[in-house]
Amino acid sequence: MTVEPGEAIAGGRTTLGIELGSTRIKAILVGPDHAPLASGGHDWENQLVDGVWTYSLDDVRTGLQQCVAALLADAEERYGVRPTTFGAIGVSAMMHGYLPFDRAGELLTPFRTWRNTSTGQAAAELTELFGHNIPLRWSVAHLRQATLDAEPHVPDVHFLTTLAGYVHWRLTGRKVLGIGDASGMFPVDPETRTYDARMLAAYPGPLEELLPEVLVAGQDAGRLTGAGAAFLDPTGTLQPGIPLCPPEGDAGTGMVATDAVAPRTGNVSVGTSIFAMVVLEKPLTQVHHELDLVTTPAGDLVAMVHCNNGASELGAWADVFGQFAGALGHRTSADDVFGVLLREALAGDADGGGLLAYNYLSGEPITGLPQGRPLVVRTPDSSFTLANFVRTQLYGAFATLSLGMRVLTAEGVELDAMYAHGGLFRTAGVAQRLLAAAVGAPVTVGETAGEGGAWGIAVLAAYLDAAPELDLSTYLATRVFGDAVTETVAPDADDVRGFDAFLERYVAGLAIERAAVEAV
Repeated sequence: MTVEPGEAIAGGRTTLGIELGSTRIKAILVGPDHAPLASGGHDWENQLVDGVWTYSLDDVRTGLQQCVAALLADAEERYGVRPTTFGAIGVSAMMHGYLPFDRAGELLTPFRTWRNTSTGQAAAELTELFGHNIPLRWSVAHLRQATLDAEPHVPDVHFLTTLAGYVHWRLTGRKVLGIGDASGMFPVDPETRTYDARMLAAYPGPLEELLPEVLVAGQDAGRLTGAGAAFLDPTGTLQPGIPLCPPEGDAGTGMVATDAVAPRTGNVSVGTSIFAMVVLEKPLTQVHHELDLVTTPAGDLVAMVHCNNGASELGAWADVFGQFAGALGHRTSADDVFGVLLREALAGDADGGGLLAYNYLSGEPITGLPQGRPLVVRTPDSSFTLANFVRTQLYGAFATLSLGMRVLTAEGVELDAMYAHGGLFRTAGVAQRLLAAAVGAPVTVGETAGEGGAWGIAVLAAYLDAAPELDLSTYLATRVFGDAVTETVAPDADDVRGFDAFLERYVAGLAIERAAVEAV
């Protein structure tokens, strides 16, 4: 039976999903049919402070409050009902990083986000010790590096968590983490659905008691406390007692948002970073520095190709073109600027006309760059047109991902479906088509592609009621995506040949990027 949105909101038959992304905090309210009803957002940016990419916890709190306030107002404006409760809440955020707290719950050092690449010594040591790739951005690499560097706060660390885990702790008082997010702190065992016991025992120091408890999708993760309700909504409108699902990372919620949690499926998420998640049928045969081994929110093994640099450089260029349009007297919205630029890319030469673009605002471990310098490079005979410029910006955003995906192909990993989501795909048929060329596989985009992880964590919150009777994959296939409208684009042969030519130049040109890092 169809429930009217206002009735669902008044009766608390909705779920709230909140995701703290790299450039935006977003909240989505979904109805009993999982369709978005209202939303709220708050823009924010990481800051480079004393050489560390960070966000302040004050900005986390104020950003969440403004985001939730915008959602409550949006719901009231649309339906004449201001929400006071929800059926469930879910919190997601950017994965990894370093948030160490002392016994009193005070943060010991500014939040070190996934974007920091200063943990090379620790990551290499732990990878060799465990026989398991430990990327630079993982929480355990940050803790170990702080120990190796004899940072004075290390002896006082009592609790270590991620951004999603921190917010969930503030809302419920529980120090728990969804298994997907936990697997980016420390390796987990897909059989036991918790931290890998062998590796915990091998770690040089106390660790297990510092980490959050691991939960899988559908498990009870606590309820909103009075203090938690005030943390989200200081006006007192929101009532305590609402159940919460396990907090997850943006990679896991992206998988849910694209129905890519079953073996032989994968998804690509594009934002400040870009990453692909491929659900494996079996473990990989060897350790690869290009690949992280994490899990779905249900605990199944996933190979993750994570690139630190995604669409931010393209966004910066879009801002410049928007300013240029404004200077000519044509004020244009950011979405319209993006749409015009992306559609223009399809008119470009298949190989980008001989141009090169590097989107490295920060270091990129897959290509061995400790720092980044965004670059556009051309030769005197390159075809320097707007179409080729934008096409190479898109190719540059997908290039490092393509290098990692080729490692998976060499491992014999096969895909039946690759899904994509993120705001870049709101312009139909452009990024999707060029991504298909970059990964060499058909790419599917659904109607919720632009909603992203906030919608994904709202779906995980809704799954709390169904978990006793359905596994997550079945729930998504039958109750969420059964009637979903999707569009699949297969790789175009000319695009594939053009991208391959671009990638060959791109790899050769990495020497230019390294020189820029050294010189500038």
